[in-house]
Amino acid sequence: MTARDPGEVGALRVAPSILSADFGRLGACVAEVDAETDWLHVDVMDGHFVPNVSLGPPVVASLRRYSERFFDCHLMVSEPGRFLEAFARAGADGCTVHVEVGGTDALIDQMRGLGLRVGLAANPDTPFAAVEPYLARIDLLLVMTVVPGFGGQSFMGEVMDKVAAARAAIDAGRLALDLEVDGGIDPVTAPRAVAAGANVLVAGSAIFSRPDPLGAAGALRAAAAAAR
Repeated sequence: MTARDPGEVGALRVAPSILSADFGRLGACVAEVDAETDWLHVDVMDGHFVPNVSLGPPVVASLRRYSERFFDCHLMVSEPGRFLEAFARAGADGCTVHVEVGGTDALIDQMRGLGLRVGLAANPDTPFAAVEPYLARIDLLLVMTVVPGFGGQSFMGEVMDKVAAARAAIDAGRLALDLEVDGGIDPVTAPRAVAAGANVLVAGSAIFSRPDPLGAAGALRAAAAAAR
C-alpha cells in the first residue's frame, strides 16, 4: 500500500471537506470540484471522541471511482489504531490522528508501516507544546480552527497564534512538513490562516454549500494565494 504523491511540501493546497457535501450524490460532488481540488479531505468521526458520527472505509473505497486526488483522512476517533489498516486498504493516502487520544509514537509507527502519510492534529484548546515534540516525525500538522465534530462552525481567530508558532518551529527546524487548518475556512478567513503560516486549507461549507462549488473553491484559492 503506497500513498499517492501529495505534491511539493509547503505548496498552497485547497482540500475540500466532503463532510459538507451531499452524501446522496457524493461522487458527483467530488467530481464537480476536482479541477480546484489538491487534496480531498475526509472527516471520520466515531461519536465518542467527538459528538457525531460520519463515514468509514467503505465510503473511501467507493470514492476512488470518482477521484484520483490525494485522500487526506482526518480520524476524529478515540481508537484510531483500530482503523488505520482499513483506511489504508480502502485508498487513504494520509491519515491524521489527534494528539489528545494518546499513544502518538505508536500511531506514527503504525501509519509509517502501512505506507500512509503521517498527520497529527491538535484541537483549538490544545497547546502547541503538545505536538511540538513530534514535528520531526510527521508529514502534516493539522491545527483545528473550530472545535471538531460538526461542519459549518465559525473560525476561531485566536488559534492563529498556534499556527504561527507551528510555522516558526517548522521553518527553524527546516522540516519537510505541511501545516493544515480546518474549520471556518472561507475567502475571508483563508488569508488570515495563510498569513499565519498555513499552507493546506480545508473547507467544507464554504465550497459545497455554495450554488457554484467549483467557483467557490477557486475563489478560496485566489484569496489564499493573494496572502502568500
